[in-house]
Amino acid sequence: MSDREIMNAKNPPSCTEELQERYPEIYKSYKRISDEQFELFSSKMLDYGKGNISVGTNLETPEEEKVALTGLWFRMNDKIQRLKQLVLLNNSPRVETEAVEDTFQDLSIYGIIAQIVKNGDWK
Repeated sequence: MSDREIMNAKNPPSCTEELQERYPEIYKSYKRISDEQFELFSSKMLDYGKGNISVGTNLETPEEEKVALTGLWFRMNDKIQRLKQLVLLNNSPRVETEAVEDTFQDLSIYGIIAQIVKNGDWK
């Protein structure tokens, strides 16, 4: 057994470490995109604040949470409909000024925001 195998048996690598080792290009790309999305989320959060998602509430009741998640669903549905136009129907790289990549990015960010709301952390 090699030193590395012995070390891994004692302290197995995390899935992230193993992914980085097996698929370094995919790992780097995923990390880069995640970092870019977090920067965009941070910028928009500072621009809009939390009220656009919480609809001016503190998300203290199940009803307020439902309104916020419904709003996120509408936003995500708008993006999915745009994606449908971009990819499935027209096969066009752009609609007006938004690229397919922008739509993917928005959907991903809204998905994370929805999880934050659902976990009760949009405070």
